[in-house]
Amino acid sequence: MNDTTTTSTAGPRPPVVLEDDSPAGIPRARNVARAFADSLAPALTPHTAETLALVVSELATNALRHCGGHYILELSATTDAVNVTVSDLNPAPPRERTPDLNDGTGGFGWQMIRRLTDNITVTPGPGQGKTIHARLTRCPRPRRPCTGWLSISARPDA
Repeated sequence: MNDTTTTSTAGPRPPVVLEDDSPAGIPRARNVARAFADSLAPALTPHTAETLALVVSELATNALRHCGGHYILELSATTDAVNVTVSDLNPAPPRERTPDLNDGTGGFGWQMIRRLTDNITVTPGPGQGKTIHARLTRCPRPRRPCTGWLSISARPDA
């Protein structure tokens, strides 16, 4: 399933939605993020646009590797931020682990996402799965240590 849909909202720019379930979707998700960044006015800084593409790529990769393969990506923007939302079928929140420098088994993505975003939340789905919301401000900011916060909200039907 490889669908890209643009829907309209009351916000400053309609969100872009990509639904995918294949490894080929990772470069597609990056390209969608870059095209979305290029379409924004005022334009994102080149650094913020590349950060957006990297965050989207990492979230899509995590959904494919750890969450059953199917995900829905939504990109939206306000005057001060770009928002990335990824919904998948696994209810478990992302788990931080020590990156593997020798065997190539990963462990870098979630830490990187937390460091590159200004705010990230994980919300359990009403039935199965979860949704990850990440926010990037439009203007560059100083680097901060990888101590970003994560909030996990209670299941809505609990």
